Amino acid sequence: MPRFGVILVAAGRSSRFADPNYKKPFAPLAGRPVWLHSAEKFSDRDDVAKVVVVISPEDREAFLDKFSANLAFMGMAWAAGGAERADSVEAGFAKLDEDVEFVAIHDAARPCLAASWIDRVFAAAVRDGAAVLGTPVVSTLKRVSADGLITETVDRTGLWEAQTPQVFRRDLLKRAFAHRRQTPSLASTDEACIVEALGEPVRVVEGSPINLKITSRDDLRLAEQALKALPKPKLPGPAHPFAGDDLWR
Repeated sequence: MPRFGVILVAAGRSSRFADPNYKKPFAPLAGRPVWLHSAEKFSDRDDVAKVVVVISPEDREAFLDKFSANLAFMGMAWAAGGAERADSVEAGFAKLDEDVEFVAIHDAARPCLAASWIDRVFAAAVRDGAAVLGTPVVSTLKRVSADGLITETVDRTGLWEAQTPQVFRRDLLKRAFAHRRQTPSLASTDEACIVEALGEPVRVVEGSPINLKITSRDDLRLAEQALKALPKPKLPGPAHPFAGDDLWR
């Protein structure tokens, strides 16, 4: 069985979330923080050797104070993130054991993930070396000017919205990191970008709109309903702590 390492990215600034008390990975969702819902989707899998949660350095003290017991019982590690997403992912990568063959990167703010979708994208990565979840664009796309006027209707043929997990052969991702460091102008909004920059093919595996990324507080309400439709993981360990109002103030 191939061995996977998972990097759970929770180091963003959450500027669009606009909540004075929480960054979005740590906001309450169905009684637990968002990031913990995401972590549970991977921590009980036999093919996952380690999960690493990457957090902002400014969140380190509060995160470890609140969730050290969960990290220990679930066998997870943590890493301090960097200035950009790719820096954070590389910091998580450094925490994985050398015998991990494939690396999956998942947004901590995507808590509504089904095991069958993970199965499919993991299998595609083993077969092709690189695979991401995504959904085809179904809405009409408009290019809009700075003053709010439509300037163009964009052809959506062949357009997909990338999701996570994004899964890569370990050596391929390591090579992509090195290439990014040597190419300062390389844009890297996700991990597939830096692998594509090597000229390597990346397989898209169809996921689901349910695998939403929480960006605004309204998304929390959608996610709560979506979670009710997903199987609930049964994990040993301490009660999931959630102090509510005193967390991340």
